[in-house]
Amino acid sequence: MMQATSRLNGLKSNSRVTSHNYLPQIAMLVAIVGTTASCQGLQSTDASRQASVQQPTGSHVSTPDLRRQSTPRAVVDEHLDALNKGEWERLMAQYPADVELFLPGGVVIRGREQVGDAFRGLVKPFKDGGLFGVLFTAEHVFIVGDTVNVQWRADGAFLKEPYRGADAYVTKDGLMAAQVSTFDMTELRTLAQ
Repeated sequence: MMQATSRLNGLKSNSRVTSHNYLPQIAMLVAIVGTTASCQGLQSTDASRQASVQQPTGSHVSTPDLRRQSTPRAVVDEHLDALNKGEWERLMAQYPADVELFLPGGVVIRGREQVGDAFRGLVKPFKDGGLFGVLFTAEHVFIVGDTVNVQWRADGAFLKEPYRGADAYVTKDGLMAAQVSTFDMTELRTLAQ
């Protein structure tokens, strides 16, 4: 179960929901990660991304040890590379215990365990409900202190047109402390052919 706070969609504050119920909002998290692809040259083909997906098994997989990065940009680049390769353990090595993810609709995902649950569903191909096959390209990056702000474009062979948004990656002590996203998986899916 995942702790979520929402002001919309008829949910009460601090209601308990399953990660499946929030897959569209959780998918927004992955978009946050993917936005710096063009800045770092870490883009990969859909086939190589899908072939290398490494999902944890079981309902209570332990999270890996934390791996700190040297700069805010390095935190985001590591996160993107792990996402592009479908490496759940590397993704989770970025998040401290008190991480918070802020999504549209007033949804907030709190804590490392809940974030791990969210990413388990997202290291899948687009056709299976994940984000593999969608390529996020940074159109503008602005770093303020330990926060990396990105305006991005999402493309995919199955999308009728590009989808655009903006996100902020908040880093602290070499880890991803928080993420704020404008990404809406429902809107992205309406562009799918």
